[in-house]
Amino acid sequence: MKRRKFLKNTSALTLPIFVGGLPLQGLSKPTAFSGMNSDSERVLVIIQLNGGNDGLNTLMPLDSYDNLANLRSNIILPQSSFIQINDKTGFHPSFAGMADLYDKGKLNILQNVGYPNQNRSHFRSTDIWSSGSSADEYVNTGWVGRYFESKFPGFPEGYPSADCPDPFAMTIGGSVSETCQGVSGNYSVAVKNPNDLFELPEGAEGDYDPNSCYGQHLDFVRTSIKQTNAYADRIIESYNSATNQAAYPDTLLARQLKVVAGLIQGGLKTRVFVVSQGGYDTHANQTASWDPLLGVHANLLEELGDAINAFQTDIDLMGLGEKVAGMTFSEFGRQIRSNDGFGTDHGNAAPLFVFGNCVNPGIIGDNPEIPVDVQVQTGVPLQYDFRSVYGSLLMDWFEVPEEGVKDILFDEFQYIPILASCNMPSDSNDLTEESLSVEVFPNPFAEWVTIKFPSKSEWMKVTIFDALGQERKVLAAQNFDAGVHELRFEARGLAPGNYFVHVSSETEVKTKSLIKVGN
Repeated sequence: MKRRKFLKNTSALTLPIFVGGLPLQGLSKPTAFSGMNSDSERVLVIIQLNGGNDGLNTLMPLDSYDNLANLRSNIILPQSSFIQINDKTGFHPSFAGMADLYDKGKLNILQNVGYPNQNRSHFRSTDIWSSGSSADEYVNTGWVGRYFESKFPGFPEGYPSADCPDPFAMTIGGSVSETCQGVSGNYSVAVKNPNDLFELPEGAEGDYDPNSCYGQHLDFVRTSIKQTNAYADRIIESYNSATNQAAYPDTLLARQLKVVAGLIQGGLKTRVFVVSQGGYDTHANQTASWDPLLGVHANLLEELGDAINAFQTDIDLMGLGEKVAGMTFSEFGRQIRSNDGFGTDHGNAAPLFVFGNCVNPGIIGDNPEIPVDVQVQTGVPLQYDFRSVYGSLLMDWFEVPEEGVKDILFDEFQYIPILASCNMPSDSNDLTEESLSVEVFPNPFAEWVTIKFPSKSEWMKVTIFDALGQERKVLAAQNFDAGVHELRFEARGLAPGNYFVHVSSETEVKTKSLIKVGN
């Protein structure tokens, strides 16, 4: 079902009720039911970094260090302090836990992930990432919810069942994740602490007309309570059967991931877990004024890297390494220039991390090009659309056909080789394809610029974006014959400043910086 059809079919009435940490969704009563067995026991763990993570401080493009040192003079770390991946890229020194996974071949890094027409509002951008929609769409379902809807339509009526006794998804926290919202209910249950769950009272039958609007909704709520109690029993049973094998740091994120690992080992068949870490809105004090190696962001990255490292160690010791994969996401990156408060403001794209034994280890994508000078509010330009990341995980981890991915996400989906066979050799490498080379000249330019690129006889799109990540002009979206092509971009009406050209083929994508000077 297409996203626009989901929107039409979704009720506007949502009444979340939380008792004992478990949610009930009071929605319009479903009209259809169909059960289907799971075809896999693979688990995806999603880690949401709330606030907008500064990708340039997380994964430093060392080949642009001098330019960044001028643009971020009050927060830049010493070049020698970064944990070097190769001669072009390095991890923040506090991200040692993640660097260790990279060295072990258990980490895939996707560079410059975002979406066209970036929205820098926390609320709206989070909604876009959760729904898996474009910036100009308002979709009331989540991308994970639509995946489950394609397999288990009619939920929540009829669930749990003998074939599906466990929650489809789980959020470790106080509210269900919008990524898991389906047409008539959220496929996720929210649990803060499995030890605190208790049975909810279902209430007396009462004297009411079951065919009335009131009666239908009351029956639906009572059914939801029964489902919640059944899910709670399975959660408690699984949690009490688990024994964690690794030591975890004493942080909130680590405690969440420890619960997830325990529930998986305890036999819970939940397919998607969502956890979160807050604090990434680092407008001020991102680094300490007296030492850029210290500060809020360093603490966050240490907490994140160490928690993921402990979780992966735990999963491996449990013998579940081929069953579990994880990913991070944040609603946006930060701007290239720092501000006067030793911080950074809302930006555009940022790196995204996928971890586990079944990743294609290494880096996909290019270091962002950082010009010598950028105007205020310039963000890191988009290279990979986040929906293509989601879609590639759906294809390779949950075996969703490509046409199904396009229905769940978007028609311009581009497959990215994020996952591979499990237990790959431990030497990470650069996975970036170099066949799509893009040249721009003259650059800087005043009135026009030529974009030169090769084609393999395929559909390609060439788009101009401004410094805020807004689409200014689509130069081409068509099939190109095999060979080298040139497009001329007439820019007389544009103000001087930073722009970017984004060239995507059926299999590759490149972004190049453009600088327009006065006429």
